Amino acid sequence: MKPAQRSRAGFTLIEVMLAMFVLLIGMTAILGLLSFGAALSRTATLRGGASNAIEAVVRDLEETLFPLELDANGDEQAGEPREIHEQPVPGYPGLLYSTHATPNPEHPLEYRVDVEITWAVGGTTRSKQYTTLLLREVPFGERLRARFVEGRQPEKKAP
Repeated sequence: MKPAQRSRAGFTLIEVMLAMFVLLIGMTAILGLLSFGAALSRTATLRGGASNAIEAVVRDLEETLFPLELDANGDEQAGEPREIHEQPVPGYPGLLYSTHATPNPEHPLEYRVDVEITWAVGGTTRSKQYTTLLLREVPFGERLRARFVEGRQPEKKAP
């Protein structure tokens, strides 16, 4: 046996530094992916909320855009569309919408409805516009609600 032989087991300083560098690169990549995923999640949440708000506007328009009127024979029918200006979006405080309806000359019961949604963020008013098509009709449920729940009678059509 040789006297006083030193053990060579263990890592050198360069190997330790290289391992720490690889660990640092890996952790940086993981943290970058986590922040990217959080940003995508936030964007998806905001887009989902916007989609729900737009659907709430369309549901409200289907119920209120065309007033229930009586024709010359006394039958109920949907009247000309109302101009809506800064109406609150049901279920979304702080959101307002305005509309302008234009009839389709080729299909008299079809209307192009331009909708503008506005809201305030940090003291600045923002808006977004979109267009939808609606048929000139009053849904059956809205007729029942107007007549029996609210006690409203259809408006007499102006000659």
